[in-house]
Amino acid sequence: MFLPKNAAANEELRASDQARRDGYSRIEQWTTEAIPAEIRRGVTVSVQEVVCGDPDCAPIDTAIAILFPSGGRGMLGIPLEAKDVSKEALLDVFPTPQVLAAWSRGEDAEWPPMDDDEQDDGQRPRLRFEVGQRVVCRVGPDPVTGWAPGKVVKLWYREPSWPANSWAPYKIELDDGRNIFAPGDVDQVIREA
Repeated sequence: MFLPKNAAANEELRASDQARRDGYSRIEQWTTEAIPAEIRRGVTVSVQEVVCGDPDCAPIDTAIAILFPSGGRGMLGIPLEAKDVSKEALLDVFPTPQVLAAWSRGEDAEWPPMDDDEQDDGQRPRLRFEVGQRVVCRVGPDPVTGWAPGKVVKLWYREPSWPANSWAPYKIELDDGRNIFAPGDVDQVIREA
C-alpha cells in the first residue's frame, strides 16, 4: 500500500535536492574558472552524480563533462557526492592545461593519464599465459584455419581510446608481424601453442 510522505520527509527530500543542485552549481563555476581563459569561451560544463555499482568505489561519484565549441570534450570524476566536493578536491583531479588545450582543439587526450607501470595486478584475475609465452590466437571465423601463432608481448593491454578501466588480457605479436589483442583469456580466443 502506498503511503504519502509526511511533511518532514518531504522537507528532507527538498533540502537534499537543493544541496545537490547547489553542489552542481559550485562545481560548474570552479570548473569553468579552472579552464585557461584563452580556451574558456563557449565551454559547457555538465555535472551529475553517478551511482557506482562496483563495491570497491564510492557509492556515488560526481562526473564532470567539459564540452568545447570545437566538439572536443573530456570527463573527470570525483568519488564524492556533489554536495561534498570541495574546490581542492576538484583541482586535485583536474586536467592539465595541455590536456584541456587538446580537448579544446577537438583532439583526444587521455585523462587521467594511464601509467602502464602502475597497474593494480592484485585486483585483476590471474592470467594463464606470461609475457614471451608462445600461443595461437583466433584471427578468423574458420574453427580449423582461423588461428595464427604468436607470442604474448604484454599483459593487461589497453588502447588510449578505450573507456576507462577497459583492458584486454593480452597483446600478442603474431609470427606474421601483426600485433593483435585477445579480448578474453579463454580457449576460444587464445590457446597454448
